[in-house]
Amino acid sequence: MADTLSSLVVNEGSKREHFRRGQGLGSGNGKTAGKGQKGQGAHAHTKKHGFEGGQMPLARRLPKFGFKNLGRTEYAIVNLEALNKFEDGTEVTETMLIEKGLVKDSLDGIKILSKGVLSKKLTVKAHAFSASAKKAIEDKGGTAEVIK
Repeated sequence: MADTLSSLVVNEGSKREHFRRGQGLGSGNGKTAGKGQKGQGAHAHTKKHGFEGGQMPLARRLPKFGFKNLGRTEYAIVNLEALNKFEDGTEVTETMLIEKGLVKDSLDGIKILSKGVLSKKLTVKAHAFSASAKKAIEDKGGTAEVIK
């Protein structure tokens, strides 16, 4: 018979209940509870997390580089050419950009960049604009409004 995941069974005697160590001399594993007499391994809570027996720990062996600024603002980027999906004269908002699939998640805000050519007059509301994107929107007769 071919073994399939649905036909697997646990063999008799292959598993046993969790064994509680140090429960008295009569248990067969009392006193030192299988840890031997003295030494580092016999004492409770003496090895720090990541300790490798005196060998230089992995976290210290690996090189460290770079810097992550925790205070930075990370914008979701939308290029001008993507705004051509909207009808002429539309007021483009954050929710509309998410509905159209141009932005998956707004992160800390939405920034409009000037890649591509805008061919329609739009009112765009976003958290930030590059200077050239703002100029391109206004050149087409639209407006670029910064929202907080």
